[in-house]
Amino acid sequence: MSKGLVVLAYSGGLDTSCILVWLKEQGYDVIAYLANIGQKEDFDAARKKAEKLGAKKVFVEDLRCEFVEEFIWPSVQANGVYEDRYLLGTALARPCIARRQVQIAQQERAQFVSHGATGKGNDQVRFELTCYALYPEVQIIAPWRIPQFYTRFRGRSDLMEYAEKHDIPVPVTPKAPWSMDANLMHISYESGLLENPKSHAPSDLYLMTNNPKDSPSEPDVLEIHFIKGVPVKVTHVKEGKSKDTPLEIFSYLNEIGGKHGVGRIDIVENRFIGMKSRGIYETPGGTILLQAHLDIETFTMDREVRRIKQNLGIKFAELIYNGFWYSPECEFVRHCVEKSQENVEGRVQLSVFKGQVYILGRESPKSLYNEELVSMDVQGKYDPCDATGFIKINAVRLREHNRLQGFAQKKL
Repeated sequence: MSKGLVVLAYSGGLDTSCILVWLKEQGYDVIAYLANIGQKEDFDAARKKAEKLGAKKVFVEDLRCEFVEEFIWPSVQANGVYEDRYLLGTALARPCIARRQVQIAQQERAQFVSHGATGKGNDQVRFELTCYALYPEVQIIAPWRIPQFYTRFRGRSDLMEYAEKHDIPVPVTPKAPWSMDANLMHISYESGLLENPKSHAPSDLYLMTNNPKDSPSEPDVLEIHFIKGVPVKVTHVKEGKSKDTPLEIFSYLNEIGGKHGVGRIDIVENRFIGMKSRGIYETPGGTILLQAHLDIETFTMDREVRRIKQNLGIKFAELIYNGFWYSPECEFVRHCVEKSQENVEGRVQLSVFKGQVYILGRESPKSLYNEELVSMDVQGKYDPCDATGFIKINAVRLREHNRLQGFAQKKL
């Protein structure tokens, strides 16, 4: 008698392959679900492997376009950066993956969903908050939080032994001594030898970007066209070739950024559940877009609106990092960010070279830049005498502070 039907977020790797067989061992019928979000994977081989392991059904879903348009683009509009450095590549992918997992569970009338996220990380929170928000009645099986599972599988050797016993194919190449998560937006590396925050990243770790010192000696100059804060076209200025669909745009920026070693960071960050972790990230296309969007946004957005919007961007990043994409507060923030982008339109020219992005120029029909007003050579409609009163009014507070408290401190 089956305990029920479970949709497993399946990668085809050792952990989720063992979880698939273990769930069957516990009496569940299993549907394997594999999301294509731009990682390099043999999806056909993964499908056949899941079928061989006894999955009742296997869904392989291409989510790349919706990942870019519905998750990456809103983050570009928000200038989404967690703790000033992390561009949220994994955090943005999780609600995209989990949304489709829930849709499959509802379609197939599955009572359960499952995943292979660890009990110490952020991904368990991101997956499960999305599932509960979109399918409130769902029940979640998180093996790495079930004592029966994690006491049985204390390490990779236990998983390998289980795989051999149950005829689960395992990689013949040695596993890298760190954990890696890849998607269209980035690759992240953590755990293993990287857990010592003092240890330098091995030179062969990076897969998405060249070492900047080995990158080409000539820059690539690009022009990125934005409408409502979203890139709609990227053009290579010298070669004249353009990309104008979201997936093509982002993939091309990844290619150019990767060629020049753009977007590498090595950080210690604060996980939502309360511990610090060391992570290394490659986000080439996202880094280029962040710099270009910051530039066109400042050029076209009112100063005070932008100050408010900057705080919204910080809140956006915190909500996404912590797994609250499908929350009322995050929906509100996204709507506010989208509203702020109505006039963020124009073209930015930039140079990509040796690990850096250099802004070269910009133009916009919605520009708030008044060349005559700001010119040092033309007075325009500005009376310099007005600055005297402006300065004196702003000095009132400073004068009073020094007169009252400054004098008192001198007496002490």
